[in-house]
Amino acid sequence: MNAEERFWNATVDELTNGYVYDDLNDAYVCLLCNKGFEDGVIYPIDGTLYEAKKAVKRHIENAHTSVFNYLIRLDKKYTGLSEHQKEILDYFMKGFSDKEIVEAQGGGSPSTIRNHRFKLKEKEKQAKVFLTLMNLLHKSSDKKIDDKFIHFYKGAKMVDDRYAITEEEKNKVLSTYFKQGLDGQLDTFPSKEKRKVIVLQNIITRFEVDKVYTEKEINEILKSIYSDYVTIRRYLIEYGFMNRSRDCTEYWVKG
Repeated sequence: MNAEERFWNATVDELTNGYVYDDLNDAYVCLLCNKGFEDGVIYPIDGTLYEAKKAVKRHIENAHTSVFNYLIRLDKKYTGLSEHQKEILDYFMKGFSDKEIVEAQGGGSPSTIRNHRFKLKEKEKQAKVFLTLMNLLHKSSDKKIDDKFIHFYKGAKMVDDRYAITEEEKNKVLSTYFKQGLDGQLDTFPSKEKRKVIVLQNIITRFEVDKVYTEKEINEILKSIYSDYVTIRRYLIEYGFMNRSRDCTEYWVKG
């Protein structure tokens, strides 16, 4: 299971913790960056030795600050929250009173903040009902919706019907464009948007998630995949699969 599948298949409780236990590898895995901590191994962190479960918790604190901090910064297409709602939630998380939030925002009134509290609580109720409905739907074999759509990186931009891709579609496209195998060269770069997305998602797997690359390193890897490596590099950035620094000297996979 890849990082995206692990994240989106996690339960609410697992997402709240920020990690899951991987039975196949006997490891606790961070849902935010996919870093694993093998059970039975002792990990030194900041001068202290930790067992795997405690090590993954410390990792989340050190690398991501908190699960809340990570999730609140996800795009609206994943949270359903406006930037203003995220800001309000962040203040709530920090323990600000309604009056203190008004002062921090430089305007408004405590009654407006109370109204936000009310709306967010209503949103929470709606989310619980929706999750329950979907859970019941998935448990009903004769009414279950097709859930075999592939998962995409959380950084993917402009998520629309181009991303409504089933495993069957994905495999068919990949076999068409990577005739030498998934680790082989790309024969041609597709012109249709949905096929571009599928091809780019395969290409991004050639890069390590927790590594920062120079432009030269990126180019060398892409050259081994396709002759027009500049076009591939541009689309990886444009579609949100990869980030780069402002001076274009550093590149990394967008987790």
